[in-house]
Amino acid sequence: MPGHRSITEAEKLADAKLGGIPIRHEQMAVVANIYRAASAVRQHLENSVLRGSDLTWTAFVVLWVVWVWGESETRHVAEEAGISKGTLTGVTRTLEARGLVRRGGHPTDGRLVLLSLTDEGEELMRRVFPKFNEEEAFVVGQLGDEECRSVADGLRRVVLQVEEHGEERRRALLNGAEPALRRSGRRPKPKA
Repeated sequence: MPGHRSITEAEKLADAKLGGIPIRHEQMAVVANIYRAASAVRQHLENSVLRGSDLTWTAFVVLWVVWVWGESETRHVAEEAGISKGTLTGVTRTLEARGLVRRGGHPTDGRLVLLSLTDEGEELMRRVFPKFNEEEAFVVGQLGDEECRSVADGLRRVVLQVEEHGEERRRALLNGAEPALRRSGRRPKPKA
């Protein structure tokens, strides 16, 4: 691929650039490779299994969450899928138009929206997931079963570290201040 650098080249360039800076190389390598692996896996799955079903990664993850958890509030689906509620709205509209999900009102709180799979959505997930899992096996094909368990356990511990201690760490880094609101990318309109 023109202009594409291998992981080995990237690691050598980073080492050369950071030569005199006191950093934790092993920890940097873990985080960098989590990102690289996630990007490579996502791209491979989108360009293989998911493309045949006309699904993006995000659409598949939303379907997966609702398939596994069953009917769920949109805020929970967004949280489980790791996306914003605004992104979920757009994905849901697309999946609803394709007849794969349906939106419904909450029985006791009219402000809340519930998502569930249609029969077509259930059928799609039963058909697509085994193929998806075959590609999961492909992308970790250089690892044996014990290595897969070890990597999965290590990554689970990374997630737990952030879930259990991330907020406390963020507050310490901000000297107790509340984190700034995330920018949506839009600039506020100037006051007249």
